[in-house]
Amino acid sequence: MKKNIYAILAFLVVSSSTFGGNPVRSGSAGASELLINPWARTASWAEGNTANVMGLESLYGNIAGLAFTEGLQAGFANSQWLVGSGIQLNAAAFATPTGNDGVLGIHITSMNYGDIDVTTTDLPDGGAGTYRPTASIIGIGYSKKFTQSIFGGINIKLYSSSISNLNASGVCFDAGVQYVTGENRDFKFGITLRNIGPSFGYAGDGMAIVLPVPSGSHTSTFDSRSQNFEMPTQLAIGASKRVDFDSKNRLNIAGNFISNSFKKDQITGGIEFDHNDIFQVRFGYAFFDNRYDGMATEALSGPSAGFSVNTPTGNGGKLQINYAYRLTNSAFMGVHTIGAILIL
Repeated sequence: MKKNIYAILAFLVVSSSTFGGNPVRSGSAGASELLINPWARTASWAEGNTANVMGLESLYGNIAGLAFTEGLQAGFANSQWLVGSGIQLNAAAFATPTGNDGVLGIHITSMNYGDIDVTTTDLPDGGAGTYRPTASIIGIGYSKKFTQSIFGGINIKLYSSSISNLNASGVCFDAGVQYVTGENRDFKFGITLRNIGPSFGYAGDGMAIVLPVPSGSHTSTFDSRSQNFEMPTQLAIGASKRVDFDSKNRLNIAGNFISNSFKKDQITGGIEFDHNDIFQVRFGYAFFDNRYDGMATEALSGPSAGFSVNTPTGNGGKLQINYAYRLTNSAFMGVHTIGAILIL
């Protein structure tokens, strides 16, 4: 057991020294959709539940929590992203135990940006039609219970982004660990690395440029080069504590430190009140380390809130309805996320 704990601590130290927040590089990474949480429970925590996330939502929050899945789970969620922008985010996932204390999960996330007017130098206000950018993430994760206290897993993700004449695709992975301790198993520690993978770039006919040939009166098509971009790597470290008031009422408290390789670091946290595993209400708060420039440059900072209602479906199953709202400190009107998870 001590060797396992030392291994976790070593992983923490090495990871912390490797991935430090760098706001100077903000905006230079690609595939930023990988940083968007599509699930309602995690959103209402302000993503502060790295240590205690369990089930389907672990496929984003911390893959180690997938190992706590009992029985089959299938879920769907929809987010009205930055209300006023017209962007929608949809996610679906499936998880099932595979034996030997392992759990397998499959997930897909798709972002719809809506129709955008095509503009040219001759038609700067549009009128040449529309195009529809899309981005999707497809992944498969596996998590396992190694001991009574240690859970770990890995999540492999395929990212794809495209418009009518350009596309980019790449592969990355997440890895995570959760450690459970305490006399009543009421304290948890979690750490996860997200979006580790090689750089890649855009390709397609959209990179072509038609230019006149200097030595003649005709034109020719030239291919411009696209600079590769790196993945938006994150390191999240969190802890949580459960407080049992009685057999039916409990309080969960959790907090996170998130180190971003391409933007400011974050500190997030939240609380959850749970009544008899039937109704939960949550409040969270997130803020960024603005010491570098003294400016609040991130939209998703500030409070969040949400709730869950669990309805029995018979034969020990239940249907879980989740909702979350995240406030934004910008011209947009927050983020609404609603979803359902069927547990059999």
